[in-house]
Amino acid sequence: MIFDPLFDGDRVRLPECDGAMPDAAPGGVLYASAAQEADPAAIPPEIRTRSGEIVFVTSVLRAELERFCTGNGIPLRSRPDVWGDLLEPFLDTGSDRRHRAATLDRLAAAGVDATEAAAIRERVRPLIEAYNSVHLDWFHLGLADLLDAARSDLVPEELRIPPGDLRAFRAWATDIAARPDRQETPPRAR
Repeated sequence: MIFDPLFDGDRVRLPECDGAMPDAAPGGVLYASAAQEADPAAIPPEIRTRSGEIVFVTSVLRAELERFCTGNGIPLRSRPDVWGDLLEPFLDTGSDRRHRAATLDRLAAAGVDATEAAAIRERVRPLIEAYNSVHLDWFHLGLADLLDAARSDLVPEELRIPPGDLRAFRAWATDIAARPDRQETPPRAR
């Protein structure tokens, strides 16, 4: 879910929070102290919490998010868009062999090899194809879109993630998005 929050001092109020993120925003409030970092330049902009959740913010509030982070000492960090690369084949556009190879190279650098990328894509294929058959997005599909698709009324019910499985699905998807954080840094040559 992409939120249209109210930035209020040391907190972010998520008025439309419907329990989709109980750990990050109990009662629809996310305190600055719960934020680990943010990326106002991400598509969509995001706040990553200390508990590992991601709060997506509407792009029209990009500048407000940056001011909130600066004012509350929240580090700004740009990350690889792992899900953007994973969902690229489902965009309403084509790509050439060189572009697809570059995408697989970025995924490998983020800790997702070609075999795992194919398995992940196959797992989400029915869901994201149904979702994008309505949206016809040709520019970008990412984690926010995947999580939206998982519970969207625009997707046939049999393809949606059942309510009891949403938390686990979100954790799985967020874990993949955080994969570059767990990459081992190769030892420096002496």
